[in-house]
Amino acid sequence: MTDEPIGRRLARWRLRRRMTQQMLADRLGKSKSWVDKVERGVRALDRYSVVQEIAEVLRIHPTVLLGEERPQPEGRTPAGVDRIRAALARYDAGRRLPAAELQRHVEHAWLTYRYAHYAHLVRLLPDLLDAARSLRAELPELPVQVYRITSSALVKLGEAELGWLAADRAMTAAGDEPLLIGAAAVSVGQALRALGRHRLASAVTLAAAPRDVPASALDGTLLLQAALAAASSGDARGAGGLIDRAAEIATRPPGDDDRHRTSFGPAAVELARVVAAVELGDAGAALCRHERVNRDDGWRALPAEYRGAYLLDVARAYLQVGDLRGAGRTLVEADGVAPAEVRWRPVARTLVAEIARRHPAPAGVARLAASVGLMR
Repeated sequence: MTDEPIGRRLARWRLRRRMTQQMLADRLGKSKSWVDKVERGVRALDRYSVVQEIAEVLRIHPTVLLGEERPQPEGRTPAGVDRIRAALARYDAGRRLPAAELQRHVEHAWLTYRYAHYAHLVRLLPDLLDAARSLRAELPELPVQVYRITSSALVKLGEAELGWLAADRAMTAAGDEPLLIGAAAVSVGQALRALGRHRLASAVTLAAAPRDVPASALDGTLLLQAALAAASSGDARGAGGLIDRAAEIATRPPGDDDRHRTSFGPAAVELARVVAAVELGDAGAALCRHERVNRDDGWRALPAEYRGAYLLDVARAYLQVGDLRGAGRTLVEADGVAPAEVRWRPVARTLVAEIARRHPAPAGVARLAASVGLMR
């Protein structure tokens, strides 16, 4: 049994499920004020039936809310995550590979990630992590890239704590090189956001932004990460200002070839505006922007992973306005763009389950739910 108040556990799991207080309140048939008071400890949760109801909405066992056991892994996590954990736990020099060979493996891993082939990626990462340790001192850029890919994959698969560890390793490997620190900070920010540490994520990404001129894709990406963290913490003004700064960078001629794999550009800025609106609970504005974004050529040029993840956020927006058909249609679209984004990510499975349990469930979502084992 943990001493953490039940309200804090509720808030932590609500954020992990990417729900606002209003969304949780609507699904419980309660007021937003009721949820807020429970999370702050002003109102006690003294009826087990209510705890059961909340746990069902959050898709966890009631004893998790009560602090009596650790949550069990959910969904279908690709085999290999335990090997990644073991590789991160080792501190020896690792198996040495020539730098050119490791570079080829890293390029392949990035490509695998951008196409959202996560099951294959987690099989590649343990050996890459072992090889990266041997080059950490003499050639830090490759280890930073390996740790960043690892962190991004783990965050996708619901292993945010382990993803934060990998991102922290990237920061350590970066040494005192500002550009590498900035690249590592992107991963740190993503992991902290997944853990619900939004203000800290914003502070880390802003502090790491290189101050050189002209600003680069990396600068813009750090600003977008900070903006999304600000939006998640309810700071609409701060989020808007940061996205506007990123938009100004996106209009300039690119100063590099995006060597840090940020996919930054005008399309990324517009997608960030949509996601920020979703985080702020302004689903109507998010969906209006999405209609324009979806017709833009820049959207189609983004990696499959990027588009698939974005479509999950759009599905959340449709759910916020109660449009089950729109949410279902968007999930099916995401499955067509990047199947692993829907079939392997816990956040996506939560969305599929939320829509599939409504009656009648949209046909495409019912088939999708069956394919991932949520319906029989």
